[in-house]
Amino acid sequence: MTVYLDVIWALNFLFDCLLLSLAALIIKCRVSMWRLAAGGLLGSLIILLHFTSIGYYATHPLTKFAFSILMVLATFGYRQLKFFFSALLALYFSTFLIGGALMGAHYYFQTAEGAASEFLASASAGLGDPVSWLFIVLGFPIAWHFSKNRIGNIEMAKIKYDQLVTVEITINEQCYHFSGLVDSGNQLYDPLSRLPVMFASIKERIEELPQSFKMFTASADEMINSEKAIPEGWEGRMRIVPYSVVGQEHQMVVAIRPDKVSIHANGQSFTTTKALVSFTMQKLSADGSFECIVHPKLLSGVPDNGPGVAS
Repeated sequence: MTVYLDVIWALNFLFDCLLLSLAALIIKCRVSMWRLAAGGLLGSLIILLHFTSIGYYATHPLTKFAFSILMVLATFGYRQLKFFFSALLALYFSTFLIGGALMGAHYYFQTAEGAASEFLASASAGLGDPVSWLFIVLGFPIAWHFSKNRIGNIEMAKIKYDQLVTVEITINEQCYHFSGLVDSGNQLYDPLSRLPVMFASIKERIEELPQSFKMFTASADEMINSEKAIPEGWEGRMRIVPYSVVGQEHQMVVAIRPDKVSIHANGQSFTTTKALVSFTMQKLSADGSFECIVHPKLLSGVPDNGPGVAS
């Protein structure tokens, strides 16, 4: 059997570089290309040991562990012990993640007879891998790309989850609960009172809310243009706030001043009477994870369990 050592080494070098880049993504560390190449080069040298007189030691777990340490040091350097172990564990996690994905995909597309025969053949021979090199070459980049995207999506979900809060809006002694998302990009203020404006979607809850809320969304333009009367009892609460978005300037939105707004986040509560709420029929979250976009100013005061109330 002909063994193309240069091809095997080049593939292992490439795979090690990709695994290290995925580990860098996990621990959120920027790494230069030459450091990735250095780490991948050290990792691929273990392949050359298989074809030397000490080839037996190349498959020993301690040898593999030593090479992984060298790979991490070459790629990420040594900053502190905690960071080193984080990078090392990230490398092993990337390896098992990609390897498990390839093995799972391989046996998933195999028939029962084919999978059993491959397993028995590899077990009886005592050597060789039932997963073909062609499958690895084609599947590894796909598995790497899929894993990279999944890790990124998990991080985004975690960030969004950390920004999710519970919102209580009290109007006319009635308390309405919304799930909210703190949006640092929301910098909308009423230009006259300088009150921060938050947005709340009532699309999924129109039946349980007062009819006047729907009027503020369905007839907002008519009220702004004085074509429709403001509902009785709401004249002192209603504000018309100018705003602009990308591609649209000089827009107007109807906002209501509630009795108070309470924000519950990370075990703390922030309560203020100085806020405006604009109700909308638009769905603010595609997956329904939040119904309200919270102005960051509403969390900038002193929490209720502290020495004061947010202003």
